[in-house]
Amino acid sequence: MKKTFALLLTLIFLTSFSTKDHETYLSVTEIEYNQEQKSIQVISRVFIDDFEDVLSKRYQKDISLSYKEDLNTIKLLMEKYLDKKLVLRVDDKEVELKLLGSKFDADQIVLFLEAKNINAFKKVQVENLILTDLFDAQKNITHVKKGDDIESMLLTKANSSNTVIF
Repeated sequence: MKKTFALLLTLIFLTSFSTKDHETYLSVTEIEYNQEQKSIQVISRVFIDDFEDVLSKRYQKDISLSYKEDLNTIKLLMEKYLDKKLVLRVDDKEVELKLLGSKFDADQIVLFLEAKNINAFKKVQVENLILTDLFDAQKNITHVKKGDDIESMLLTKANSSNTVIF
């Protein structure tokens, strides 16, 4: 049932981005443990215009994400922001997420992050505050996958973290 609900929410999210102005403040983050590579791989999708706004306001710079070249130009600012807003703790120890890159997909930016040298674990705590400093109504759907197990959570400014035990 959880998998069906998570897939339905993801499908709605991915098909609902048709206008630049929107009233829904939503991101989807997928966190997956890759046992062979001993890494946690993260893919996060956010609206481009919202991400521009939050980076501009937080760092008092005129941020533009209009072209592919802009992604490389502000990569350090994006990584700095994500370091504060997306935090993972594996078995109660915070892991370092590195921004590997990003790309555009329609009116979204897709962010790719990774934490390396992660041994087998039983517990993951996720804190996802992406865009909550800009939008009080921001909702961050977060899926955590390890092997065949997947858990989904809806994180908000008021309820920004949750723990999954495998």
